[in-house]
Amino acid sequence: MTAAASHLTLITGASRGLGRAMAEQLLQAGHTVLGISRKQDAQLADVAKAAGAELVQWEQDLSDPVAASARVSAWLKTLDAQRFDSVTLINNAGTVGNPAPLASAVPAELAQALRIGLEAPMLLTAAFLNATREWRGARKVLNISSGLGRNAMGSQAPYCAAKAGMDRFSQAVALEEASTPNGARIVSLAPGIIDTDMQVQLRGASAENFPDRTRFVSMKEEGRLDSPASAAAKVLKYLAREDFGANPVADVRDPA
Repeated sequence: MTAAASHLTLITGASRGLGRAMAEQLLQAGHTVLGISRKQDAQLADVAKAAGAELVQWEQDLSDPVAASARVSAWLKTLDAQRFDSVTLINNAGTVGNPAPLASAVPAELAQALRIGLEAPMLLTAAFLNATREWRGARKVLNISSGLGRNAMGSQAPYCAAKAGMDRFSQAVALEEASTPNGARIVSLAPGIIDTDMQVQLRGASAENFPDRTRFVSMKEEGRLDSPASAAAKVLKYLAREDFGANPVADVRDPA
């Protein structure tokens, strides 16, 4: 009898929204999951127990990406490099902050948005790639990007910049890994428009500071937002595609 495949997935922002939905579905599929969030989720632990899956939850502030990446690196190095058939890092955490023109941005808030949205994914990816270099299993990095990384919007400069930077560093890393034995496949993926806390923040922003607010209100009223569970299923289906990594900057709606 062939042994069941063993998979390890690391997810940032795993306690709510899209990240939580992905963690839940991966646990239900039997993956070992490391959830990295600002707080732990007791219900997620119940999901893991019911599925007979292993869940590790860390309370980790990604606005200190150096500490976060060092912790990930050290933890991965304690694991058996032969244990897993695949190991995946999903950089999902991000923040839209308080939408406002850059000229009126609060410096500390601006710096934090870029640390969480761009520095943390880059440092975590570097730590992940280094620590799993000799692992036998397939290695993947999935960066959750956004259409705003590809189409600019006023009062969203830090978020647009973080997602655009995520797209470009994914392309650069894909080139590096292509020439490496058991190189990781990496994709910066736009997941569609999802009804999460970020959407609530955007709808609740000041119309004066964020003129596009009405656009987000309309999307909610017209039922054009995907649920976190539905979006997670689509993202994980993309992650499992045979051609994952062929296009390092992609959209969940791209045809197979």
